[in-house]
Amino acid sequence: MDTDRGMEDAAESFDPLRPRLVRVAYRMLGSVADAEDAVQDAFIRWMGTDRTEVREPEAFLRRTVTRLCLDQLKSARRQRETYIGPWLPDPIVEEEEEEDVSLPLMLALERLSPLERAAFLLHDVFGLGFEEVAVTIQRDPAACRQLANRARAHVREARPRFKLEKAHGLEIANAFFAASRSGDMTALGAMLAADVSVHSDGGGKRPAAVRPAIGYGQVMTLHKALAVLFRKYGSELVHAGFINGLPGFVTREADGELQTTALDIEDGKITAIYVMRNPDKLKHLH
Repeated sequence: MDTDRGMEDAAESFDPLRPRLVRVAYRMLGSVADAEDAVQDAFIRWMGTDRTEVREPEAFLRRTVTRLCLDQLKSARRQRETYIGPWLPDPIVEEEEEEDVSLPLMLALERLSPLERAAFLLHDVFGLGFEEVAVTIQRDPAACRQLANRARAHVREARPRFKLEKAHGLEIANAFFAASRSGDMTALGAMLAADVSVHSDGGGKRPAAVRPAIGYGQVMTLHKALAVLFRKYGSELVHAGFINGLPGFVTREADGELQTTALDIEDGKITAIYVMRNPDKLKHLH
């Protein structure tokens, strides 16, 4: 009975914090399942902690989750070295635009060391002071400041230069869906920037290009071929909204599986197209 009561007490203090902890873990790892696993591991540790000694449960648990994520990132990097084709983070589908960490920024974070990534996210995204960051990643505040500065320099290009009006972004996404599925290459071509690129993550589980298509010509050639398949086999729009902070949509493709498409848009033109086809990374959308 005491064990049951202890679990109830632990859950009562932990559950309200779970969404925020998952948010931290996902932005560290780029994987919904891994983020949830890290948070569940933190809960198990929380149950075994003398909680009467913890003055700030949220700070304590954020530290625990961050350290668990740092451990996971070491093995995740080795796995990504053998990943088939481009690696993209799991798609998070939102009704509203999430501005703190967009998909291009998450890809930029992949190029950072685990400690740089943690320092940048905790300070620049979640607003923690360097004293708290230092306690969390077990480095002194000056070192944390340097880690965040280095990270900021690396990810600066991934930050949007101009804020895209939400309605305009969704309008472009809807127009892109219509043109790409109907085969209207004139309309589709008018939406693309000269240096547009397509990144498709199939993870070796579904057909997808193993290298990005780079430049207007390659992207148009790819979509001409895809339009033939879309017309022949169909592509059903399931949801339009924001995917990892970018305008996009969810479709059900001819094989019955879901697919997400997210569009990076600058100055009214699509500069990058991110397509998630890996079924392992789409499970949570079902």
